[in-house]
Amino acid sequence: MSDQTLVHPVRTLDNRLLLPAGAELSGETLDDVISSSRATSHQAYSLFQHGSVKEDLLDFLSEPPYRVVFADREVRSGIVNLMDRVDLVGPVLESLDYFKKHDPYTYRHILVVSALSTVLAKNMFSVHQDRIEEAATGPSHDFGKVCVPLDILKKATPLTQTERDILKHHTVAGYVLLSYYLKDKQNPAAMVARDHHERRDGSGYPRGVRIMDPMVEIVVVSDIYDALISTRPYRPISYDNRTALEEITAMAERHEISWDVVKALVASNREDKPHFTECEVSTERRGAPPPGNLYGVTAEEDNHTSDGTRKKIKAPRH
Repeated sequence: MSDQTLVHPVRTLDNRLLLPAGAELSGETLDDVISSSRATSHQAYSLFQHGSVKEDLLDFLSEPPYRVVFADREVRSGIVNLMDRVDLVGPVLESLDYFKKHDPYTYRHILVVSALSTVLAKNMFSVHQDRIEEAATGPSHDFGKVCVPLDILKKATPLTQTERDILKHHTVAGYVLLSYYLKDKQNPAAMVARDHHERRDGSGYPRGVRIMDPMVEIVVVSDIYDALISTRPYRPISYDNRTALEEITAMAERHEISWDVVKALVASNREDKPHFTECEVSTERRGAPPPGNLYGVTAEEDNHTSDGTRKKIKAPRH
């Protein structure tokens, strides 16, 4: 991992500072952070026995278009059984409670991306049970958003560049936090949290590296897909399913994401559920983005108060 300087601090959900802004995120720094957690034991608990997680997820999967993706009762039962074996450390489960209360979109998104990632992994790695189960790291892929202020996560108007940078910080923050709690900087959950906004062509963030790990790419595609088909604060109307799939297909054409994962996603949306290797994907584009979509629009910085004095921009604390 190449060293990078943290622009924003990394704090736990209870506001404990792990790394300050300006810290060099090197392997040695991470080892020190992990060592500081050795004396603390974070017990793991069942994901599906935590609160109403299982019931909530099943409700989310009954909504279109997921009702088609999970239409087959055997597939749905198999995914539920796999996820039923997922254990998460207490702080990750606490983050689910936090998002359910304060940011329901992120709560739903984390759970749905996990389930969809598991479906795609099962299609692509049917003989590799361990790889399928790695897909269930999805419930923590956005864990780092505990370091992003809620007013940024829920903002309905365009973000400023400063706010956008704070939002992007969730990838590095998630990596540090999960490395700390899981006591392992190579843990798949930590790697997915860091890399789920990277792209095959190196155009992503936070490191701008080329990703080729199929398991990470599955979460990448699942994350993009669910973001498109969901209503967001900056986009009151979601993409229709066809247009969302067309957008994702165009990303594969630009070599930003994996064709194999896109084929697996398209296959999961078809009633006959073909194997991804047998799925033909049309590159014809007939859809259009929904009206009022502010994604990618950057607002001008407003660094002054009404009396003309300079406004202080607060660093994220939770």
